[in-house]
Amino acid sequence: MASYKQRKEDFVSNLTGGSVSEISFVTAVAPAAMLLWSVLQARQSFFKPYSALGLVVDFSLTVGTFLLATTLYSGSPMLLNLLLLAPALLIWFLPSTTGGPKRKPKLPPNAQSKTTSEPRPVLSIKPFLTTYRGYMMITTCVAILAVDFRLFPRRFAKVETWGTSLMDMGVGSFVFSAGIVAARPVLKERATGRRTSLAVRLLQSFRHSIPLLVLGFIRLLSVKGLEYAEHVSEYGVHWNFFFTLGLLPPFVAIFQTLFDVIPSHAALALLVVGTYQVVLESTDLKAFILTAPRVDLLSMNREGIFSFIGYLAIFLAGQDLGKFVIPRSITSSSNSTAGMQRNTLLMTMAVWAGIWTVLYTVTTSYDFGFGLTVSRRLANLPYVLWVAAFNSWQILAFCVIDTIFFPAFYNAGDARSEKEAYEVATSYVLKAYNRNGLAVFLIANLLTGLVNMTIPTLDATPVQAMGILMAYTATVTGVAVLLDIYDISIKL
Repeated sequence: MASYKQRKEDFVSNLTGGSVSEISFVTAVAPAAMLLWSVLQARQSFFKPYSALGLVVDFSLTVGTFLLATTLYSGSPMLLNLLLLAPALLIWFLPSTTGGPKRKPKLPPNAQSKTTSEPRPVLSIKPFLTTYRGYMMITTCVAILAVDFRLFPRRFAKVETWGTSLMDMGVGSFVFSAGIVAARPVLKERATGRRTSLAVRLLQSFRHSIPLLVLGFIRLLSVKGLEYAEHVSEYGVHWNFFFTLGLLPPFVAIFQTLFDVIPSHAALALLVVGTYQVVLESTDLKAFILTAPRVDLLSMNREGIFSFIGYLAIFLAGQDLGKFVIPRSITSSSNSTAGMQRNTLLMTMAVWAGIWTVLYTVTTSYDFGFGLTVSRRLANLPYVLWVAAFNSWQILAFCVIDTIFFPAFYNAGDARSEKEAYEVATSYVLKAYNRNGLAVFLIANLLTGLVNMTIPTLDATPVQAMGILMAYTATVTGVAVLLDIYDISIKL
C-alpha cells in the first residue's frame, strides 16, 4: 500500500484543469458579494458603526462566499451568484435608512479653513483597489489549504502542463497585483520630477527582495526537512514562488531603464513575453523545460527559472494598469470634473481589458489565431494575456460598483473627507487583508503546513473539511483584523 506522502503527491499531480468560463463564474462571486456588501452599506449603513454582527457578515461575504464557491457550490457557481444578487436587489428597493446628504456643522472661519484646506495627496488609496487586492489575497489563502482536501475540485488546482485552472489564475493574479502597487514609485517620480538612478533603484529593490528570498530558503529547507508532499514540476526541485516574487523587483528596476525607449509598461510586457514565446516555439527550450532530465541546478529548477520571464511580463502589465488607476486624475485637464475623470477611468480600463482579451483570443483561437495553449508551468504568452485580461475585468467590475454606490469618494474636495469616504466604501476585512498582504500570506502558509502535518486531509469527510477550512479562514482573518486594529503594518 502506498504511503500517505505518495498518495498526496499522486493526488496533487492528477490534474485536468477547468474551462475559462467556469473559472469566470466562480470568481464572479467576488463582485457579486461586493455588490451585496455595497448595497447594505450604501442603503442601510449596515457596517457603520462597525459591530460584531457587522464583522460576522463582512467575513461571510468576503471570505465565506469564496470558500463556498470552491467547495460546496463548486458545481453550481451561478446559483451562488444568484443567491448573492437576489438579496442585493431586494435591499436596493427597500427604504433607505441613510437619509439624504447630511449638512456639515457650521464652524468658525479659521476652523473651517483648517478642515478644508488640507490638500489631497497626488496618489490616492482607492476603495476598489483595496477591494481587489483584498479579495485576491483571500482567494489565495483559501485555495492553498482547500486544495489539499477532496472537497476542492481537482479542476480548480494547478494544471500539470497545459490548460487553465483557478489556482493557475490565482498565482498570476498575485504577481499582477504586486505590479499594480509597484507603479506608485514610478508615479511619484513623475509627480516630483526627480529621477532615481539605476544604482539607487537596485538598492531599494534588493531591500524588498531580501525578506522574500529568505522566506524562499526557509520554505525550501522546511519542505525538504519535513518531507512535505510537493510537486516538482510546479517550479522545480529547489525553486518556489517566494524566489519568483523576490527576484521580480531587481529585474523590474533594470528594465525601467528601457522606459526611455519604450515608455509603455504594457508594450514592454508584450515584448518580453512575445520574445520568450518565439524562443519557445523556434528552439528546443520548450522541450527542455517539459522533458529534460534533472541532472544539474538549471535542469532541476527549469520550470521556476524560465517561467520567471512570463511572471516578469505579468508584473509589468500590472504596473501599466497601476499607472492610470492609482492617480486621482487620469487626465491633466483642469476643466474636467470628478464625474468626467471617473468616466475616463472606466473607459480606459474597459479599453485595456478589451485589448488584453482580444490578444488572448487571437493567440489561443484555432480558427483565426495562433492556436496556442495556456501553460502556467511555462508562463507562456497565452497565460500572461489570460491573467492580464482577467484581472483587468475584475478591477473594472469593482470600480463600477464603487462608482455607483460610493461617488462621495471621487467627489471629495479635501484629504479628510476623502479618507472618511474611503472608510465608508471599504470592507474592514478586505482592508485588513490588503494592509498586511504578504504577512497574512506567510501566516496562511504556516497554518497550511501545520494542518497538513497534523491531519490526513485526503481522508477528511466533507463535514470535517468544511469545519477545518472555516476554522482556518477565521484564524487568518482574525490575525489580519487584529493587526489592523492595533495599527500594525508588517512590510516584507
